[in-house]
Amino acid sequence: MTKQTLVLVFQTNSGKAARITIPNPKVPTDDQTVQSAMDLIVARNIFQFRTGQIVKKVEAQLAESSTSVV
Repeated sequence: MTKQTLVLVFQTNSGKAARITIPNPKVPTDDQTVQSAMDLIVARNIFQFRTGQIVKKVEAQLAESSTSVV
């Protein structure tokens, strides 16, 4: 079984990374839509992390993991 996860990586005001993980994203993932959503998250400041407030977007990653039953 293969699972995909969309990982949104941001930088906080303390200079540390903050990640938002979205399981089972719509595939194919539209880059412009992802970037727009990340811009909105930064602009609205809607999430708070232990490492501080999000101040800028860093990158988006589409991670895939595979599990085999033996």
